Amino acid sequence: MKKIYIIILSISVFLSWNEALAQRPRPTADLPKWEGVCETPQMGWSSWNKFMTDIDEEIIKANADALVNLGLADVGYVYVNVDDGWHGERDESGCVTENPDKFPSGMMELGKYIHSKGLKFGIYSDAGDFTCNGCTGSRGHEYQDALVYAMWEVDYVKYDWCHTSNLDAKGAYTLMRNAIRKAGRPMVFSICEWGTSKPWEWAGEVGHSWRTTHDIGPAFLEVPVSYTPEGRRNWKPQSVMEIIEQNAPLREYAGPGHWNDPDMLEVGNVITVDGITYSMTPSEERAHFTLWCMMAAPLILGNDLRDISEETLAIIKNRALIAVDQDPLGIQGLRLKKDGDLQYWFKPLKDGDWAFCVLNAGEEAAKLTLDWSALEVDDTFSGRKTDFAGTTYMAQDLWKAKAKPFSTSRKTKVTVPAHDVVAYRLTPVKH
Repeated sequence: MKKIYIIILSISVFLSWNEALAQRPRPTADLPKWEGVCETPQMGWSSWNKFMTDIDEEIIKANADALVNLGLADVGYVYVNVDDGWHGERDESGCVTENPDKFPSGMMELGKYIHSKGLKFGIYSDAGDFTCNGCTGSRGHEYQDALVYAMWEVDYVKYDWCHTSNLDAKGAYTLMRNAIRKAGRPMVFSICEWGTSKPWEWAGEVGHSWRTTHDIGPAFLEVPVSYTPEGRRNWKPQSVMEIIEQNAPLREYAGPGHWNDPDMLEVGNVITVDGITYSMTPSEERAHFTLWCMMAAPLILGNDLRDISEETLAIIKNRALIAVDQDPLGIQGLRLKKDGDLQYWFKPLKDGDWAFCVLNAGEEAAKLTLDWSALEVDDTFSGRKTDFAGTTYMAQDLWKAKAKPFSTSRKTKVTVPAHDVVAYRLTPVKH
């Protein structure tokens, strides 16, 4: 009888102990993303749009030099991102290595060179077995790759979504986020999943930005079907206007440290495929740049900075527009209305200011009379309202720095060229 009592007592103690364990908070493998590294949209340069996989360390170094020599680093373009095509084979320990023919000095030395210029070093990988162009992917090596990136002193990781059969996007990106955090070096984590699993709904705690669209191409209205670069079967990039339509409705998901990413800039980019050259006009590039700033998008240059026109340089160095993009409130712009080929956009800024632009996607110039009283904004997302009826704003042209500011107390006549914009910063007059 005593033996039975001891057995029953032991079972009772075990069940109580097991129940207590079940009620205790369990440790989790989830680690938070790095905070404080992307409070405003990231700015820099990437090798992909112009060079795709045709890259080497001299191209990367030369464009890093140009960021500094052209004064682009001074206005905020500080990341130098090496996109797809840098990978070599994994070594005997499974560690990722660089292609020795393209990067004979090694990625660590390249990072040191970039850092010596006062810039930050970005790198590319993929959640799948291979990258989009068949290089070594990170699947199954996430923690190992993150440790290598930390050893190379990487500051930025762009993580693609090719060759990812049977993977869950949120799970795969969370795994890499954890690996980056565990590696111990703060890095911006750029999610490049193309918007297929609606990352804006889950990626705010996983990454610092997430692609909302497929790849961009150097076209304003539509990318020609014939634009299929070598090695990219069944791949057709999107135009500026197509991407705007997809990104505009997602503004409520963006903010400091977590940004909608409508892909990199095509300003100044020229691509030749099968003897045909694709690019945008200066007006189209100006519209493209303005809308990315209005949408608080990452500003990642994609052109060859070794060969850049003064006109292109003036567009991407526009401090007034960059200030709109980098505004500390971090509010993505609101498309107030569409009127045929015209779009009217407002973006709340610090100190009660607003950015305002009119985009003309049409083939003819539009002559407008802006009736400010008919353009009142009541933005429930940001809690901001305009008050053109009771407040006078002074409007400064964001593309014509020397233009005299004008008052919104009267109707304003403007001409918006075809495939172009007019843009202003509205500042309330303090009485």
